[in-house]
Amino acid sequence: MDRTGIGGTVDGRAARRNMSGEERRQQIVDVAAELFDRAGYAQATMGDIAAAVGLAKPTLYHYFPSKDEILVSIHEEFVNLVISQQERRATSDLAPEQRLLETMVDIMELMRTHRGHVRAFFEHHRDLPPDALRSILGKRRQYQRMVESTIQSAIDAGTFRPVDTRLASLAVFGMCNWAYQWFDASGPLSPREIAIQFWGFVTHGLMSRRSD
Repeated sequence: MDRTGIGGTVDGRAARRNMSGEERRQQIVDVAAELFDRAGYAQATMGDIAAAVGLAKPTLYHYFPSKDEILVSIHEEFVNLVISQQERRATSDLAPEQRLLETMVDIMELMRTHRGHVRAFFEHHRDLPPDALRSILGKRRQYQRMVESTIQSAIDAGTFRPVDTRLASLAVFGMCNWAYQWFDASGPLSPREIAIQFWGFVTHGLMSRRSD
């Protein structure tokens, strides 16, 4: 049986009955993110989500009063995850340039583990209710400042040359954030392997080191 519990089997019904309220909410968010990725946020309905989770539509409304509220939860989960990873790494013994690599790995790994969240986060933030949008944009800026700080630390250590840290962070995000458009989890390169190559482009560029 898959994690959604779709279908009417005895095992599926038992698993659904044994879920806590928080587990059920998490299941709804995960399944909705996958559905938004496949069908599109605008096209997916609360009825579609209820059917995918294996709930009656009125029961779904007990957990989330609207599709917008599910989208808010997807955004909150995604941005809180990357911020918490960055906070933990800031206290590690890794050199700043290595912390930047792991930041890029974080983003690429999410293409595999949270693909639907990634698409919703980058394509549907304008569909958020105004208050939620302000909150999410604030957290996005917080995350960007954290990455800028990592780059500045590498500059201060003499590893990176002095650059505009805001533009440098945007360049990193530009490479990584939109990879979900083409990333294939069954492809020849893992998320980490792709991130390492991207990191090489950032740290060494594309020019040959051969001298004339």
